[in-house]
Amino acid sequence: MIEKVLNPQKKVPSPTISRLFTYYRALLESRETAYISSEELAKLTGCMAAQIRKDLTYFGEFGTPGKGYKVEELSQRLRSILGIDHDWEVVLIGVGNVGRALLSYQGLKSQGFKVTQLFDNDSKKIGMSCAGLRIKDIASIKEELRNNQVKMAIITVPANLAQEVADLIVEAGIKAILNFAPTRISAPADVNILNIDITNELTRLSYYLTQSALFGVSRLSQQPTNEIG
Repeated sequence: MIEKVLNPQKKVPSPTISRLFTYYRALLESRETAYISSEELAKLTGCMAAQIRKDLTYFGEFGTPGKGYKVEELSQRLRSILGIDHDWEVVLIGVGNVGRALLSYQGLKSQGFKVTQLFDNDSKKIGMSCAGLRIKDIASIKEELRNNQVKMAIITVPANLAQEVADLIVEAGIKAILNFAPTRISAPADVNILNIDITNELTRLSYYLTQSALFGVSRLSQQPTNEIG
């Protein structure tokens, strides 16, 4: 769950923001079709048609009566709404196993998220190259970030260092943080944070599997999407 909504004035629920990207990906798969109805989009995404229509109304009027949504037009509007109609520079702090895995993930670059700087505190890594980028000393991060316009960062450091790193990059001008450290971090109100704790999410899955085995009811099967809550 996103801790601070990107556009609080509109009071858009966090789950809606996640679903918008799901709709966008489904539209990409339907590019050969001129129009698509909410019912057809629902089949492609696993969401309910009524939910799709409700989500889109937060951002204006969409669709043509009797035809549905114009695929190309809605795709472009969603790209603009989500801010992926242009490239974003991203810095990554912590070039360990998780950090390297993210660097090898082609989906980041294909959606316009380009990691341009790497930082670590391990003297054995500093100065080495990873994914074509030189790993810099985290001690220089404030100076390095102040010299560019990067506003987004990914943190993949140990839990005990996460808050310290967050404080450093916020001081340097970072306004959005994707945190993979197994701890929650805090920041000023104008900084958006997305905490991703893989172990916690797997624990939630194990809970639902256990409940399903005990009572024969799966929380997941009752969901219109694959989101747990």
